[in-house]
Amino acid sequence: MTVDDSGSGTGGQGDPEKSDGAEEHPEDPLALRLEGLILGAERRYTPFQAARSAGVSMELASRFWRAMGFADIGQAKALTEADVLALRRLAGLVEAGLLSEAMAVQVARSTGQTTARLAEWQIDSFLEGLTEPPEPGMTRTEVTYPLIELLLPELEEFLVYVWRRQLAAATGRVVQAGDDEEMVDRRLAVGFADLVGFTRLTRRMEEEELGELVEAFETTAADLVAAHGGRLIKTLGDEVLFAADDAGIAGEIALRLIETMSNDETMPELRVGMAFGTVTTRMGDVFGTTVNLASRLTSIAPRDNVLVDGAFAEELIRTGDAPTSEAEAAVEAQKAEQDGEEPPSYRFALQPMWQRPVRGLGVVEPWTLTRRT
Repeated sequence: MTVDDSGSGTGGQGDPEKSDGAEEHPEDPLALRLEGLILGAERRYTPFQAARSAGVSMELASRFWRAMGFADIGQAKALTEADVLALRRLAGLVEAGLLSEAMAVQVARSTGQTTARLAEWQIDSFLEGLTEPPEPGMTRTEVTYPLIELLLPELEEFLVYVWRRQLAAATGRVVQAGDDEEMVDRRLAVGFADLVGFTRLTRRMEEEELGELVEAFETTAADLVAAHGGRLIKTLGDEVLFAADDAGIAGEIALRLIETMSNDETMPELRVGMAFGTVTTRMGDVFGTTVNLASRLTSIAPRDNVLVDGAFAEELIRTGDAPTSEAEAAVEAQKAEQDGEEPPSYRFALQPMWQRPVRGLGVVEPWTLTRRT
């Protein structure tokens, strides 16, 4: 939770024990009971007291709480022993030299942002539906507490399991990098998949229908990306951003997305743009010219088509996933037949398009990517 720094430190102005009015409005008793159940501890500390108990400066405590995304509570007594322990652990990592202070703040921020979204989803889409009163006359209040009491340990264990699995996968990808520079700035295939005409749909569809369509799109995209070895970086409503270590994997994902969406009459048409090159990764997101180029290619891609940049096409040719040209593939097939051998098997076909200027990136030559029959 973020705090008011005006009473921070031993030389701060004012009384650090004094509330700034955050408790003038009494809180809902059920909300307090649920908080105690979920946190597993009662409120004991003001932010000043928590920082002092953790042995950290008020300034550092304030940075950590803000990074985790918690609201300003002034100097209200609203923190628990768990908050003190979290502060102590982060500060201990810094003191031991395992993390710099800036990195510790990044850890707090990335964890806070990720879990905040997860918690919002669980309440809005999961618990809200489950807490509908099962019997006439029962209130949601009477259902919520025992339901959370039952779900909490199961969800907690599942969260830790998934996090460990994801951490193992991410660590494996990083240690396989060729050198130290690749661990930060890596060569990846990056793709955007965008629903065509989404703005028009928002004017015609009811909010609930629109929400269901977006959820179906995001779910389908997430499943396909994961199933074929890619990583879903983020979803943006009518657009998803994904990445893969291998251009062939990214190509397969892109075409599967087009094929799956085109077979669903409830879904709008889709377009995909992809690029291959050096990408900077930060806090689970990707940045750089390669990402920008993939985004621009998406905006000019025809409906139900995949556009890739020249580097992506070159990588597919280098790995044997696509021929240099169909003419060369025909020559190779003829020669293999004459020699009694199997002709080369290519997954993809590439067709160059007209070069065109792309805003902020100069002139590029897009290639259409299709399956090779």
